[in-house]
Amino acid sequence: MEARTLQYFLAVAEERSFTWAAARCHVAQPAISQQIRSLERELGEALFERDSRSVRLTAAGDALMPHARAVTAAITAAKAEFAARSGLLTGNLVLGAADGVESSSLPALLGTFHRLHPGISVQLVEGASAALVPQVRQGSLDAVFVAVPMDGLDPAEHRVLVRNEIVALVASDQPQAGQEVLHLEEFSSVPLITYGRDSGLYPRLRAAFEAAGVPLRPAYATNHVALQLELVAAGVGIALAAGAAGGIARDPRVTVVPVAPRIAYAKALIWRGSSYLSAPLRALLDLLPPDDEHTLTA
Repeated sequence: MEARTLQYFLAVAEERSFTWAAARCHVAQPAISQQIRSLERELGEALFERDSRSVRLTAAGDALMPHARAVTAAITAAKAEFAARSGLLTGNLVLGAADGVESSSLPALLGTFHRLHPGISVQLVEGASAALVPQVRQGSLDAVFVAVPMDGLDPAEHRVLVRNEIVALVASDQPQAGQEVLHLEEFSSVPLITYGRDSGLYPRLRAAFEAAGVPLRPAYATNHVALQLELVAAGVGIALAAGAAGGIARDPRVTVVPVAPRIAYAKALIWRGSSYLSAPLRALLDLLPPDDEHTLTA
């Protein structure tokens, strides 16, 4: 089994097309097909289900995926490591990002990173915290920007980039917009818009509502604060959203009202242990600001 064949396999699996995989690998399609057939003969099982319109992984293909990813990631990391030794850092960096990353310091950090290391390709993978965290543990993502779980994180493997609290978004023409604070009990009588169960902020909301003895029953659930804001402006209800989300305080259609009791949260960049750090990831981590535990800011 050759590393290049595994790279071809990974390309077909991710592109779901032999044609697009060939273009991605800069080889002719027959070469890709031949290598995959050879790999299937070697393993004794079909790796793909093929028809005229699609290519799908079989159970054997699913089983091979983590090994193929590990091999290709190791090759990429080795190349980057030796490029760094020669003074020119190259390679790939794959980062997962939950909603709200645009309101953190990460975009500016990546701007500095690009100016210092233009040879590194950065891919951002969007998703909910529940789906992203396992991927960094498995090694398919180098690091992820997500809400810090309520049980915390290993301090050696994360850096907090955002500290803030949940706020209420109220349509400016509604009576609640004039209140100094909204208590959780008041949300039981209005349609509530907030995060889905796969959001990293949902457990904090649930815990706060349980402590207040109030049922958490969202009428609308979305992890995108921009959509939450639009639903509020459309008169659907009141939203509970991350206070650090960009733009919510500047929209005249919506008023931001503090919530009591306070529901604090943090969002952080997290990664695996130091033994797994690639040269590109180490370069990014070197640029991270210190973690100020007392700062409430984006």
